Amino acid sequence: MGQPLKEGEDYYLNEQGLLVFTASYHLKRGYCCQNGCRHCPYGYRKKRQDAGPGEGK
Repeated sequence: MGQPLKEGEDYYLNEQGLLVFTASYHLKRGYCCQNGCRHCPYGYRKKRQDAGPGEGK
C-alpha cells in the first residue's frame, strides 16, 4: 500500500491490545488473505473444527 496506517481508519486496538484491521483497510489492500479476519469484506470465514466431548461448554 505504501502509505502509513491510520488508527481508527485502517485499524484499531481491541480490548486485549491487539491490532485489528478494518474492512476499509482490507478493501484498500485489494484481496482476501483467507485468515478469517474479523472485518473481512470479502465474506471469507474460517471453518471451525468441531469441539470434542466436553469442549465448548
